[in-house]
Amino acid sequence: MLVLGIDPGTATTGFGLVYESDDGSLRMEACGVIRTPAGMDMAFRLRFLYQEIDKLILLHRPDQGAVEKLYFQRNVTTALSVGQARGVILLALANHSVPITEYTPLEVKQAATGYGKAGKKQVQSMVQSLLQLDAIPQPDDAADALAVAICHLNSHRLKELEAS
Repeated sequence: MLVLGIDPGTATTGFGLVYESDDGSLRMEACGVIRTPAGMDMAFRLRFLYQEIDKLILLHRPDQGAVEKLYFQRNVTTALSVGQARGVILLALANHSVPITEYTPLEVKQAATGYGKAGKKQVQSMVQSLLQLDAIPQPDDAADALAVAICHLNSHRLKELEAS
């Protein structure tokens, strides 16, 4: 199964594609970030993000999508813009009939490291280890997106075991 993990943002959106083979081994297919032009009007940034996600889906044909849920602490403006980015990402996935699951940052950290309050460096190191990469994926948003995909694969595997 090929999963497209996404760490949403308006300025920078991380993406990671992780393939799980029948034996349960994981392999990174691709990762990176989508950066929207800084001076661009928000509506056009969102259109740009949608188009780039659409291209990724057409290129890689993921079986499932996993998107990090919005973590809102203090900055309402940031939360609103990230919410808008999430909306166009969910729309792009839905337009291609890609099943979508959403995970909180706590769930992603728990799945990647076994500890829901793990730091960014711990998560990145575990992503590197689980995917048997030579180096930690860069930039941080790409590593985070890979962690979202790994979280989904772990969760999906558990659900299959429970169903059998």
